[in-house]
Amino acid sequence: MRNASGGSMKRTVAVALAVLGAFGASAAGAQTWPTKPVRLIVSFAPGGANDILGRALAIPLADHLGQQVVIENRAGAGGAVGTEFVAKAAPDGYTLLLGTSSAFAIIPHLSMPNYDPVKDFAPIAPFATLNYVVLAHPSVPVKSVKELIALAKKAPGRLNFASSGNGSAPHLAVELFNAQAGIELTHVPYKGGAPALTALMGGEVDLMFDTFITTLPHAKSGRVKPLAVTSARRANAFPDLPTVSESGLPGYEAGNWFALFAPAGTPQPVIDRLVQATAKATASAAFRERMSAQGAEPMTGTPETLAALIRNESARFARLIKNAGIRAD
Repeated sequence: MRNASGGSMKRTVAVALAVLGAFGASAAGAQTWPTKPVRLIVSFAPGGANDILGRALAIPLADHLGQQVVIENRAGAGGAVGTEFVAKAAPDGYTLLLGTSSAFAIIPHLSMPNYDPVKDFAPIAPFATLNYVVLAHPSVPVKSVKELIALAKKAPGRLNFASSGNGSAPHLAVELFNAQAGIELTHVPYKGGAPALTALMGGEVDLMFDTFITTLPHAKSGRVKPLAVTSARRANAFPDLPTVSESGLPGYEAGNWFALFAPAGTPQPVIDRLVQATAKATASAAFRERMSAQGAEPMTGTPETLAALIRNESARFARLIKNAGIRAD
């Protein structure tokens, strides 16, 4: 009996030492992380707003991590392809996601993506919000949001608007506008923001909500007519343009937020390091200047505030999608 007990005790000690050894190795690895370049997955094509903002973050983030942060574009399905890729990536801190409100708070209510926006990710921090400009074709006889709402009420459904796709963030921004204004603007979806903007400039559609990044040159040339911005405050990119809230629809605000995520199961010391590095990166003057130049507003936060943002936005978009009767293509 004594020998049996002794053997059992030895096995128990051996298992405990093995577990502690594995934990120690994991902790040591997390403390030395990163020892090689980190991939930041952008789930949209190069050259667009997501890509531009991702590259703007990668520069100061690399400085504070002491390793290169490499942008890797994995576009498709409105951001779902890249998001799914990170959900299934090794949780070692070397594959991160530039997540969007579309992928985390909209797509799950329109389709069945191969990822869970809550269970499959470790939230790190939000870093930017990109708002929209309300655009009209020059032939539309309005000069303000107030006049637009009045015209839309005279002929429900006659005015239409382009978007980058059914269920896209700009589409839902207009549906929110419809709901709060009590009007009916008819949706005309396109396969991407570029063809939608081309349709607006060509007079195929009347209206569009588009980002500052793509809007500015066409607004300056007079090919589109900006009416207002959807942010809470006037934007540096359009300082003379009023907000929707101050120009005819009090309380209205819409935009697409961007945040940093890691795969679920990433070691906590790595998450902590990423949180600290992201906070320092987004606080830098250079980063804020880059955001302002793109018409974006810097955001700060913690994993907890980002998780709360996802919950709140998901509930808001779920109601909007249901009430507007939006269905996936």
